[in-house]
Amino acid sequence: MTADALLFLSSHCPHCPAVLAGLSDLVKRGGIGRLEVVNIEIHPEAAEAFAVRSVPWLRLGPFELAGARAAGELAIWARRASEPGGMAEAFHDFLKTGRLAQVLALVAADTARLAALLPIVGNPEASINVRLGAGVVFEEYVASAAMQGLVPALGELSGHADARVRADACHYLGLSGSFEARSWLEARLGDEDADVREIAREGLLEM
Repeated sequence: MTADALLFLSSHCPHCPAVLAGLSDLVKRGGIGRLEVVNIEIHPEAAEAFAVRSVPWLRLGPFELAGARAAGELAIWARRASEPGGMAEAFHDFLKTGRLAQVLALVAADTARLAALLPIVGNPEASINVRLGAGVVFEEYVASAAMQGLVPALGELSGHADARVRADACHYLGLSGSFEARSWLEARLGDEDADVREIAREGLLEM
């Protein structure tokens, strides 16, 4: 589904014309379905309603982006807003650049988006900052229905070839509070990696 965009700008903003041009081109090419543009000097109440503090400010699908953006970057975010795997890619980008609050806000708005963190759990090459950020988000949903819905996928990851992935998956299985997670954790009590074994034990104790 093609995303829509909402852009806030001002008449005196040096970066706004380039962002507007990039978005307009995406509309012409079908990368964006609709573009709404608001001049905050004329409609300050609209900017206040969206808590806009600087321009250019863009809402593209579910994503809020502030500051100058090149045409190529706008195209990337338009794709992320439209494609099924785009949320996972966006989460990785946000966490890599220290924007944890944006991930927390997106998941709070729709807890089904918690599943978009699974590719990070399953990626042993993800940076430590990204993995830690994903952990912070998961820990906000301990024993929640959203977390319990991820147990089958986390269970599969608990058998991953990389011990780091197995360890993280076991940790999150323990956080799920789901009875279904027990069998996956018990299977890792004999894991070849000591950390995985310990985390699996801790997870079972927490449950």
